[in-house]
Amino acid sequence: MTETSILIVDDEEPACRRLRELLADLVDEFPHRIVGEAGNAPDALALIDSQRPGIVLLDVQMPGMSGLELARHMSARVHAEPDRSQPLVVFVTAHDEFAVEAFELNAVDYLLKPVRAQRLLAALRRALTIRPAEHWHAIDQLARATLTRRRHLSVHERGRVILVPVEQVIYLKAELKYITVRTVEREYLIEESLTALEEEFGERFVRIHRNALVARDSIGGFERVAQGESEGGDPYWQVVLREITERLPVSRRQWSMVKGLVS
Repeated sequence: MTETSILIVDDEEPACRRLRELLADLVDEFPHRIVGEAGNAPDALALIDSQRPGIVLLDVQMPGMSGLELARHMSARVHAEPDRSQPLVVFVTAHDEFAVEAFELNAVDYLLKPVRAQRLLAALRRALTIRPAEHWHAIDQLARATLTRRRHLSVHERGRVILVPVEQVIYLKAELKYITVRTVEREYLIEESLTALEEEFGERFVRIHRNALVARDSIGGFERVAQGESEGGDPYWQVVLREITERLPVSRRQWSMVKGLVS
């Protein structure tokens, strides 16, 4: 049997220690190696990038960012980079209500604390039989069922992971294969789908153009530009942003839907 690489993500050392001990007991039945441990989401994302584990044992309840939100970050990267593999997730939880939601999705498995050896073995073996596409679709379903939205966007920059709070984002703009994430301080680049971001954060952002979403609270008004680079040089509207001086054009198609956002 091929050796499987495993990452443990839990903010409580006793829980990590128990998983290590159980995995050590199961090594003959399930050949594996532990490639790292993380106690928070940024460290976990960095280890996923550097170590490329096959399975992540992921605690659901963690401070700062829950395990399910972390899984949504992984899912977003799968959708943005379908050719780049992500590890399969086995959730670890102390709460039955989460397990009930997860149980209804055949492509997601979970372990209830305190974790038992044979249940862990069954979950690990089952993870190797799940089709990745079905797994990540189920993760998205689980997030919707539990009303879990990301509170951050994960930016991979110079070998480190930066978590940008969604509430600080002024706009999201698609440029080639990247999305520019604009805050008051600076710009970041992420590899995600603008359509998927619109679906996830539609309550906060509004589409003003086929390549741009703007935070509703950041729209201070609109101004009409007499001449510019729009098709045919016709007049067009652009968004006036509250926090920065940059202006963004509004497409003709979107104008009728956004013009009423500012009275």
